Amino acid sequence: MISWIHHREAGDRLLIAELLGCCFRFFRDFAAFGGSAVPVRSVGAILWGFAVLFSFNLAGFVGVSGCAMSVPASEDASAAAIEQLYRFGESLNESKDKSKNEADYLGIIAAAKGSAKSKQLAAQLIPRFFKHFPDLSSDAINAQLDLCEEDELGIRVQAIRGLPLLCKDTPLHLPKIADVLGQLLLAEEVLERDAASKALMSVLRQDTKGSLTALFKHIENSDENLRDKVLTFVREKVFPIKKELLHPQEEMERHITDLIKKRLQLRPVVMQCLQDVTGAEFKMFMDFLKCLALFGPNAPSERVQELLEIVEGQADLDAVFNITDTDHIDRLMSCLNMALPFYARGASNSKFLNYINKHLLPVFEQLPEGKKLDLLKNLAESSPYTSAQDARQLLPSILQLLKKYMPRKKVSEELQSTYVECLLYAFHELAHKTPNTTNSLCGYKIVTGQPSDRLGEDFAELFKDFNERLTVVEELAKAANKKLTQGMSELNKALSAAKTDTEKEEVKAKKLSSSTKLRSNNNIVTLAQPLHQKVPSFFGKDKVIHLSWKEKDSSKPAPTSAPTHAVSATQHNGGKKRQNQNNQNSHNNQNGGAASAPKRGRGDGMTSQLVNRALAGLGSSSRGGFGRGGGSGRGGRGGWRGGRGNRNRDY
Repeated sequence: MISWIHHREAGDRLLIAELLGCCFRFFRDFAAFGGSAVPVRSVGAILWGFAVLFSFNLAGFVGVSGCAMSVPASEDASAAAIEQLYRFGESLNESKDKSKNEADYLGIIAAAKGSAKSKQLAAQLIPRFFKHFPDLSSDAINAQLDLCEEDELGIRVQAIRGLPLLCKDTPLHLPKIADVLGQLLLAEEVLERDAASKALMSVLRQDTKGSLTALFKHIENSDENLRDKVLTFVREKVFPIKKELLHPQEEMERHITDLIKKRLQLRPVVMQCLQDVTGAEFKMFMDFLKCLALFGPNAPSERVQELLEIVEGQADLDAVFNITDTDHIDRLMSCLNMALPFYARGASNSKFLNYINKHLLPVFEQLPEGKKLDLLKNLAESSPYTSAQDARQLLPSILQLLKKYMPRKKVSEELQSTYVECLLYAFHELAHKTPNTTNSLCGYKIVTGQPSDRLGEDFAELFKDFNERLTVVEELAKAANKKLTQGMSELNKALSAAKTDTEKEEVKAKKLSSSTKLRSNNNIVTLAQPLHQKVPSFFGKDKVIHLSWKEKDSSKPAPTSAPTHAVSATQHNGGKKRQNQNNQNSHNNQNGGAASAPKRGRGDGMTSQLVNRALAGLGSSSRGGFGRGGGSGRGGRGGWRGGRGNRNRDY
């Protein structure tokens, strides 16, 4: 007998030892109670456990008492084993104190190594009575997980369906079960994946917090294939029913926020970006966080700032900037655009603006062409939310870059209208925050009563230089609009003559591009006009300029050719009453600085009419996204992590 056991496989020897131990306990207890009654059913469970273990094909072996035992043929033994399993189940069902039927449950566990039918039945019975035998939990769970790896699909599906029962009344095992079910999302068979998904939803409803914690470990540490599957499950199954799952709401929303932060490797003091987070993954997480009540429309500004800090961490603003690191530049631009809505809700754009001013603007010309425009558009859109202190720091860099694209004399090169529009718009918004800073930058005479006014210094040359550049850029913009308007007429004719859909789409694309340039040039003229005066009016927060690349909001007033509602710099500082356009013209004539500015303005009405006719029937161009992409299509399929030999059994 000992020699025969020695030659069995390691797993078989372990189960033999368990069954022999059960025999020993049975006879010990039997002797202790005086042998008044022999529990034949328990003896049968032990002996049938041996039969199942050896697949019912043993020729026989000699028992402890020397009696011979023969084993029936395979088919008969299989049928008998199924019958015995049903008896075990009936016995456990009928028992009022199921913990006394340990031998029956051991027989069920042993059946997990039997025939295919025995395995399928065991996959149902092991979870059903699991909670009554805590001392056998490790053996039962391992047997159920073995069944999840069987070759036969039906057995695997049945075993997967039973996994949630292993933690329904024993929450101690829930993290492990959720972990395994997450891995089973890799299954190749649709039926198997569907079973894993449904089982995982059942576990999530049992304990949302513990299940999400287990799932996010896969998102944090797993290989790409598994992470994709788990992310897809979370996005498609969990996020849509967040109201059902996240209870109590505030506690659970905070918990999942912390899980996402951990996934993104955000630290309380130093934010560190996890490099393998794709743009699609990051956007998915941010979209989910924004839809939580914790960060909803009525959330206080400190919570909105928390969202912005997550974006700042992903942008890696503490890293040393390298102009050749295109991946970092892409991620930075994407994060800049993602941060914009948070500024309007009270979050500070200071960290982003300081980073741009320190690292990006000095090397602006070295940036990829498309990224230059992205950066300038973002600066323009974020400038209304800039603090006075940040505006004071940023204005010199903006003006220096603006002068680069506003030539002092007419040139043959085409005006980069969108660049100039962005910079002029940002200049207005920043100057509105700190008007007297422009005295030493542009030669203005704005009085605030502060020493920083520097009124005693002579900046006449700066004023002259800036005015000349403004005049040139206005003339270039008007000339460009005249050509574009004429070109639009030709494009309208071409669209009418186009026969194929391809030809029509090409013409429409050209019309859309031309219409955007028309709006941009019109904005340049509007923004440049008030800057000719010694005491200009800056467009402020309640601006009426509609940026050329943004979708037009019909609820807002249309742009005007002059900033009639702009706050003058002197009124902004409480020093003088509002000046209307006629007073500004008179002031210009008295100072002799820009007497021609009103004359240029008189021609703008006709230009606007031409532009409006040219744009009739056209929709405005919207700005596209700048996400990094990724997060999907990373192929690879396979079994759940570990397999038979590598599964971590830590019970």
